[in-house]
Amino acid sequence: MAVVSILLALSLGPLLFGIVNRTKAVFAGRTGQPLLQTYYDVVKCLSKGAVYSRTTTWVFRAGPVIGLAAPLTALLIVPFAGAPALVAFEGDLILLGGLLALGRFATIVAALDTGSAFEGMGASREAQWAVLTEPALLLALAALARLSGSLSLSGMAATLSARTITQGGLGLLLAVGAMALVFLAENARVPFDDPNTHLELTMIHEVMVLDHGGPDLGLIVYGGTVKLWLIGSLLVGVLVPRTAVWPVDLALWLAGMVVLAVATGVVESVGTRVRLTRIPQLLLAACIIAALALILVVVR
Repeated sequence: MAVVSILLALSLGPLLFGIVNRTKAVFAGRTGQPLLQTYYDVVKCLSKGAVYSRTTTWVFRAGPVIGLAAPLTALLIVPFAGAPALVAFEGDLILLGGLLALGRFATIVAALDTGSAFEGMGASREAQWAVLTEPALLLALAALARLSGSLSLSGMAATLSARTITQGGLGLLLAVGAMALVFLAENARVPFDDPNTHLELTMIHEVMVLDHGGPDLGLIVYGGTVKLWLIGSLLVGVLVPRTAVWPVDLALWLAGMVVLAVATGVVESVGTRVRLTRIPQLLLAACIIAALALILVVVR
């Protein structure tokens, strides 16, 4: 079952991007891109050749590879649809945070390797936001671990599957809220970033990959879809109820992923990106919410 879930993540990850974009198009009164547009983009990039600047080194070429390998490895330790992960052990939630940090680090150093001040600006912003995003995620996972009594992501999913937000109490609600903010920040979505922006002074993630093209850009785009699916599955795993019948659980979980993608599109349609000076405040709020969730589940 874990293998099936991983195959679904690899094959359906780009579809989530299509659902997000189609939702945004509906709100804007447009037809929008085809649902499979991300698949077309990845295939198109992989079919092209790559051009490298003479100022770049192997670090630039390794960035997209590591950026994709990190979330792909994380798929092995994240449970899906009520089934335990392919690799599960106590403390794997720390490994999850480390893998996400590794992928971000690879993208940052690849941007710095170009010698471009513009990409260096985006790398600096990405590193600044990461200082607050990673603690928020780990604190939220620590709250869920305390609530479930397990330090394994698979154990947490199995224990919390029978709970709802109401049954879990305010601590669970706050932990889910913090994870939702992390989901948007890690995937460069509004209100933290705009994946479709072309304004030089507001670009964060997009500016770091401007010099990548061809297969490298394809790996970056596909890695982003895997990351969206990966973190989204953590949220859906807590919110979607379980029936102990795996086919039914799988259908509910897939429906939850679709609802999450639609919700992301709605947030980006009705909301706006906050000013760069306000992003640290928003991420700090996520850390405080996650820390409060941990305190509540400890003292309950």
